[in-house]
Amino acid sequence: MNGNYPKKLGTVLLASTLLLSAGCSSSGSNSENTEKVNSSEDTSPVTLTFFGADASPSWNKMQDDVGKEITANTGVTLSAEFDVGSGGGQDKISLMAASGEYPDLIYAKGELGKLVDAEAIIDLTDLIDKYAPNIKKIMSENTNRMRYSNDDQAIYAIPTNVGVDQQFFDADSGFQVQHRVLKELGYPQIKTVQDFENVLKEYTVKHPTTDGQPTLPLTLNADDWKIMITVTNQAAATTGGANDGEYYVDPDTYEAILHYKRPEEKEYFRWLNHMYNEGLLDKDAFVQQDDQYKAKIASGRVLGLTSVEWEYQDGENALKAAGKDDYTYAHFPVTMGEQYKDHAMQSIGVDGYGISITTACKDPVRAIKFIDWLSSEEGQVLRNWGVEGKQYQVENGKRVIPDDILKQKVNDAANFTMQSGIGLYSIFGVRYGDGVKDSTDNYYTTNFPEQIVASYSDAEKETLAAYKAKTWKDLFPGEDEFPVKEWGALYNMQVPTDGDYQVIYQKTQDIVRKRIPEAILAKTAEFDTIYDEFIEELNKAGAEKMEKQYTDLVKARTSLFTGKSIK
Repeated sequence: MNGNYPKKLGTVLLASTLLLSAGCSSSGSNSENTEKVNSSEDTSPVTLTFFGADASPSWNKMQDDVGKEITANTGVTLSAEFDVGSGGGQDKISLMAASGEYPDLIYAKGELGKLVDAEAIIDLTDLIDKYAPNIKKIMSENTNRMRYSNDDQAIYAIPTNVGVDQQFFDADSGFQVQHRVLKELGYPQIKTVQDFENVLKEYTVKHPTTDGQPTLPLTLNADDWKIMITVTNQAAATTGGANDGEYYVDPDTYEAILHYKRPEEKEYFRWLNHMYNEGLLDKDAFVQQDDQYKAKIASGRVLGLTSVEWEYQDGENALKAAGKDDYTYAHFPVTMGEQYKDHAMQSIGVDGYGISITTACKDPVRAIKFIDWLSSEEGQVLRNWGVEGKQYQVENGKRVIPDDILKQKVNDAANFTMQSGIGLYSIFGVRYGDGVKDSTDNYYTTNFPEQIVASYSDAEKETLAAYKAKTWKDLFPGEDEFPVKEWGALYNMQVPTDGDYQVIYQKTQDIVRKRIPEAILAKTAEFDTIYDEFIEELNKAGAEKMEKQYTDLVKARTSLFTGKSIK
């Protein structure tokens, strides 16, 4: 899975030809046709087809509480298909671009560029201006951040996977340690990888088995692109990197390099090599599949992780459902040394993946109005809180989640999501982020300090109290310690899909996925040789040329977002 996925600078001739032969109109003709569509409010029954590049295992065909309310208010039913597994929609969207057959709506993530090149996506600029007052209001100060590029100022996707004016009240990343481990060891300091290692080692010596199985101090998920999440991204995060995918961007010069080239990151991989040779890293970490990794977590025998909560949440949810809250995980901002800061709380501003309307959509006005209703105050409250009287109540003017509902939401997350629909519709509309209040003086989302604390298990509360914190965020460097990232979320930046960029990128990815595990699993004396050969191999594959292209794109994007002239 590409870390930055982008726009081809040319046009896919075959896909365009197929588009025409399939009878799909171009984005230009669709824009012209919007004037002819009845613009009055229409809630008559209609079905819109949709494809999402993320898996959605709890999707219930809109028969959940939230889905039924959406249909009742808009008349829209979604005939939805979601990517299976963790492929990010690459294969499916490639087939769409080649065949010219598209759904009405699509959440394409990093594959948007393929569809733009195939002229399959409508420019939403005029539709938003004429028919989407809620989207227009929410995104008013961030219009430039919706533009596709400096050269193509169209709006092809409305960012829906990030919240506008987002505040951070909690943390879900860093390094993770089980609560039972921390409690037995007296809640030790965990700030550096050495601290983390000491804790895992000490507990494993005391408890070599867990519930009859070998205790695993640390495991990783290197299945396909997940290697980025639990292995390679952490090299940057622990050394002051700002989470820019496969690159490190100098904040002063905007120069970009593959982050593996930073000498300090080599030391992180040396530490993982040390952990392996000490027997503290799961020997099967680089051969296990995603489901095997999650099953190990669900067994309760994995003491530590280097991940993000969404990545291992299925395994942790199984522990919660089994009543094993003390086997779940605390979050720590672990670094290679106290001279570094974890940048998890750094704001990217408004930028991210979003929803698009394709040229296959026969009624783009109805589609944009559907998205706009979901972006309204009523729509956002419904998507975030659920249905009043079922998932929440209003007491003295404040929305509250009853204890029995909260317990179900936390301890039986999969079934709760499938029945309620909360969390299933976030990508279908623009939204305000955590910490923003609506016209009733209530928070739009359920992620605010009081509700976050209420959702914590007793084990979490006990751990946090021991570290003199109320939420996990309290352990991390604060948002005010970093500037807002001028270039936004680079995973959402369009890069060339033609020419040699993609060829070089794929070559470097293949090298990373071969050489990083090789270096980690090597004998201690062989590590330096393997790692140095790895860097040489990246350069031979054309990394320096690719980095120059990427630097130019970062500068152009920063200029687009900020209005600054950058050379």
